[in-house]
Amino acid sequence: MPPLILGGETMETKYVMVKKRIKANIVNGNYRINEKIPTESELMASYKVSRYTIRRAVGDLEHEGYIYRVQGGGMYVNDWINNKTPSDHSTQSVGVITTHIADYIFPSIISGIDRIISAEGFAVLIGNTHDQYKNERHNLLNMLDNDVAGFIIEPTRSTLDNPNLDVYKMIVDSGKPAVFINAHYPQLKFPYVEIDDALAEKTLVDYLLDNGHEQVLGIFQVDDIQGVNRMNGFIKSYQTHPTLSTSGDIMMYGSGDDISVVLDKIKNRVVNSTSGRPTAIVCYNDQLAIEVIGMLTKEGVDVPGDISVAGFDDYEISKFVHPSITTTTHPKRQMGETAANLLLDKLRKKPSDSQILPSNLVIRDSTRPIEDKQDAE
Repeated sequence: MPPLILGGETMETKYVMVKKRIKANIVNGNYRINEKIPTESELMASYKVSRYTIRRAVGDLEHEGYIYRVQGGGMYVNDWINNKTPSDHSTQSVGVITTHIADYIFPSIISGIDRIISAEGFAVLIGNTHDQYKNERHNLLNMLDNDVAGFIIEPTRSTLDNPNLDVYKMIVDSGKPAVFINAHYPQLKFPYVEIDDALAEKTLVDYLLDNGHEQVLGIFQVDDIQGVNRMNGFIKSYQTHPTLSTSGDIMMYGSGDDISVVLDKIKNRVVNSTSGRPTAIVCYNDQLAIEVIGMLTKEGVDVPGDISVAGFDDYEISKFVHPSITTTTHPKRQMGETAANLLLDKLRKKPSDSQILPSNLVIRDSTRPIEDKQDAE
């Protein structure tokens, strides 16, 4: 017998559509655990389908552990993380959530994670937040729904109050282990893998100050803890050079700021300044350093002849651009491998402590001692 047709669609299509939409509302947190969901009549009106279609959809969701019923009291969201029907997937996954995926340092970090995780028979489920809380929330909940074995997470805007702590509590309550990379939320006791951003930045600025630079401009992204720690390292360097302590300058920006606006502000601070421009600029990362060098070159400012520019992270192409960029290393692949091993230790109930990885200064052509310029003159 052919399937019953309603309004040009099969009954099965309508039922699957309704089921997916109700489930999405549950997984995305629109319907929260132990919260009452709309009645059958309300769902019928909302989705413009029959009672049979609604009952079939919610019946499946009840069987799968997303919904429970209270006799005479309606339907409620179940603790679907801990009580849903186990997945029949043959391969268990590890969820990896980073602020970016395909560019900058992240392919190397993810590759390091995958090398360790896949060798243990796990698949890697990757999520990208674009440094937005709503995307972080969606990825966390989606991975919980996919019943991942554990998480490796780069926090989103780690210096700000996070609206997703309720989801992280769900992870804690589920017993699933998690490891942070690059930064961590201090409210959560997950182990983390980071570099000592403050020390690395201090080492870089020390190098500039010890080589004749006095007026150094530091440009830092301040809605993640890496940027704040690097700014603190900048300040610490000036504190240990007390005769220069009034000569440094700091400019801050946020991850969501338009790069063209940021560059215009740098240009006004550096190129159009009437109070004396800095002899060196240290940037939050190599990506920004590349943009700054391009802007300065366009404005007729020679790097490093007029102004030295340094970055952070040792981005792969930093050694190939002109001039090659002075930077400090980020052990990208090692970070991924270390985080993966920490997570595996957590899964095996072994002790797992946070790790601080080494970072080293790399001197290239985008910086020069002030003495070199004086000698040339």
